[in-house]
Amino acid sequence: MAETVLQVKSVTKHFPGVVALNQVDFNNYAGEIHALVGENGAGKSTLIKVIAGAYQPDGGEIIFGGQKTVWDSPHQSREAGISVIYQEFNLFPDLTVAENIFMGNEPLKAFRLIDYPKMIKESDELLSKFGICIEPLKKVKDLSVAEQQMVEIAKGMCNQTKLFILDEPTAGISDQEAETLFERLAVLKAEGVSVIYISHRLGEIFQIADRVTVLKDGNLVDTFDTKAIDKNTLVSKMVGRDLEDIYPPKGGEAGGEALSIKSLSVGHLVKDVSFSLRQGEILGLAGLVGSRRTELAHGLFGSLPITAGSYKLGGREVSATNPQASIRSGLGFLTEDRKNEGLVLGQSIEANITMPILAQFANNSLVDFKREKNFCQQEMDKYAIVAKSGEVLVNNLSGGNQQKVLFSRWVQACGGVLILDEPTRGVDVGAKVEIYKIIRDLAESGLAILLISSELQEVVGMCDRVVVMKEGRLAGELENDQISEESIMHLATLSRENFVCD
Repeated sequence: MAETVLQVKSVTKHFPGVVALNQVDFNNYAGEIHALVGENGAGKSTLIKVIAGAYQPDGGEIIFGGQKTVWDSPHQSREAGISVIYQEFNLFPDLTVAENIFMGNEPLKAFRLIDYPKMIKESDELLSKFGICIEPLKKVKDLSVAEQQMVEIAKGMCNQTKLFILDEPTAGISDQEAETLFERLAVLKAEGVSVIYISHRLGEIFQIADRVTVLKDGNLVDTFDTKAIDKNTLVSKMVGRDLEDIYPPKGGEAGGEALSIKSLSVGHLVKDVSFSLRQGEILGLAGLVGSRRTELAHGLFGSLPITAGSYKLGGREVSATNPQASIRSGLGFLTEDRKNEGLVLGQSIEANITMPILAQFANNSLVDFKREKNFCQQEMDKYAIVAKSGEVLVNNLSGGNQQKVLFSRWVQACGGVLILDEPTRGVDVGAKVEIYKIIRDLAESGLAILLISSELQEVVGMCDRVVVMKEGRLAGELENDQISEESIMHLATLSRENFVCD
């Protein structure tokens, strides 16, 4: 029997009006990857914050390394050998990659001065272990979301740890980068490190985890050996109901051309890309991190400059140079970074939904708040946004409900074409199913959707056609029975001489 590294015994945690954890039991063995799953609000994040000393439990006990422990702060748990990578990044944007990786653990030379050459060298070596091509002297604010995620992972690996906790570590990174992460976790496992792994991507759970524990509404549902449970049963345990199919049936015949891109270039990032999107169609835009899918979307939306080529919306050429002009032309854009680029966190659900269409509720320059409120309530009902009222701040919503707010906003604001960049990033499986249905319903209503996703299963399950990018160029197009994870990866890893020439 392997050594028990962590024991959580009957841990309870209350917040005002909420029992976040209710006498939860959990344990981890040395050399084990133990998955922790459940819908948003199940108590997963609260549990790991209790384990890491960010929260103090109201009842129960934590035993770490055979000793009953009460952490006064996360610093104490780090000193004891617990490393945590939270879903929300904990990076300093104005510092370099190397400075972030070794924050609080910098190598020192004489007179306690930081040994920068050594720190840069060790950062480079650590990043190389993950196959991450990021310059250690680059500032974090200049990195993409996926690159920041990989820096967080490297940061967690820089210490000698006994317990490594990862909260949604593959959200926003490519399948290839995820495989590199899994390989590194396998090495840590072989070295006897204990791992707690939280993910909404159930395929990952069955690929890497030895056991899986399900939480629901702050309660322990059960713990299973992953070899003794299947995906459908696990989903049923998580959401409390059976899910016949995750992805809705694909649509029928698409309509006329809604978006046409011809030889489009966005600075030095995107080069000579051409494709089209039809009404009522979900077109997948796939590729590995660094393929510049998001940069292409920002070019179309006017938040990055188009330097060559052109595009048409509904047959009319667009010369939008900013997002406002793009919206007026009929384009909507749900970004991958909903908290920094999508939502106004300090504002209400109502304000976030009506922000781009507020003029529709104005009489003589005065907003008719009653009409706005009634409209927002209809939208909350339509998209099943769970909140007491539209006055609730969006910062207090789950990830899935925040995404639904953005869907409501952009469906109202856009006039025919909607770009979705990682629309299910950081949401639980139940919310994913709801969002997939929303996307398909929107397509069937005639909306043309450009879907960017790093989850290949999502691309295959949702998209009617797929275009694949690599290093800022178009690598190929797939449709119907051609669409598979293998064919997408084949195109995403093509050598440059085999790229599609437009």
